[in-house]
Amino acid sequence: MTTTPVVPAVPRGLAGVVVTDTALGDVRGREGFYHYRQFSAIELAQTRGFEDVWYLMFHGELPDRAQAADFTARTASLRALPAEMTEALPAIARAGAVSGPLAGLRTALSLLGASRGYRPVYDLDAESRRADALAACAAVPTILTALHRLGEGLEPVEPREDLPYAANYLYMLTGTEPEPDRVRAVEQYLISTVDHGFNASTFTARVVASTGADLAACLVAAVGALSGPLHGGAPSRALDTLDAIGTPDRIDGWIREQVLSGRRIMGFGHPVYRTEDPRSRMLKSIAQGFGGPLVDFAVEVERQVEAILAELKPGRELHTNVEFYAGVVMELCGLPRAMFTPTFAAARVIGWSANILEQAEESKIIRPAARYIGTPPPQPVPAP
Repeated sequence: MTTTPVVPAVPRGLAGVVVTDTALGDVRGREGFYHYRQFSAIELAQTRGFEDVWYLMFHGELPDRAQAADFTARTASLRALPAEMTEALPAIARAGAVSGPLAGLRTALSLLGASRGYRPVYDLDAESRRADALAACAAVPTILTALHRLGEGLEPVEPREDLPYAANYLYMLTGTEPEPDRVRAVEQYLISTVDHGFNASTFTARVVASTGADLAACLVAAVGALSGPLHGGAPSRALDTLDAIGTPDRIDGWIREQVLSGRRIMGFGHPVYRTEDPRSRMLKSIAQGFGGPLVDFAVEVERQVEAILAELKPGRELHTNVEFYAGVVMELCGLPRAMFTPTFAAARVIGWSANILEQAEESKIIRPAARYIGTPPPQPVPAP
């Protein structure tokens, strides 16, 4: 007699289910705290540069000065794209004229993997995997900025090896060397979004890595997950909310209508945090450092939204998430809204890659089960 194996019940969306061990970091939502390795991610964003955090995620420790200089020079030398990619980018940009640079990044990463001869991570040693990851991470900002400029009818700007990651990103985007305060603001945003637990895109990258696929394939899958509006598409949508409200006198009525209609207010709430999102707190401080009408308006919207949500949804902790003030900071730094989510990807590619490298050390494929709830089988097959 055969028996059907019992499949344990799990929460929808695997919420809170531990699927593996990691040494890369964690999110402690009830405390409003998250970390990279053993360090507070926010403290790292406030005190270190992007390349230091990249090194930490890949090597497990912060670099000393000599290591930092060597790592910065090495990654900067990898920014230029292969000739095959440079030739193909205009066509990719034309094909993605409506969908934008993030969609083009999927195609470009596949081409990058093919042109650089990426092999399955299953067949590589740890150092070779890391070399592939470094090259891919260094190339992503070059790809994204080139696709954006081509889409705007402009020529791509070649990367500069003498500029740090964030400064070079803004330089390639605008064609001019950015102001230091803008560079630092964007750098802090990039550091704060390098990694954030087992979010949808990170988990997707690890699932593909568990099959032994090449690094580019893992990253393409992650970008696909990020492209969904419930994951990476909210920074520009949060600003769209501010635009829709328009003026301070319209905040109360607009928000009440949204909440009572059951519509989501972009930039508020988080699936993990039950207190203030620490990334939002830091970005709000950065925005207030710039000052101006947009910042004042955003702060007032935040105040009233939280008060209205507390009144209409008592007992629920709903605060701004990273997207709300991220959109404000990027707007103040001159980034076009079409590049908000791609900029997120330019940071998160480091976290994805670190997770891919960690997953590649594990030989077990990720293969969960599903509970069948359809018509009981076997049913007779009807005659044609």
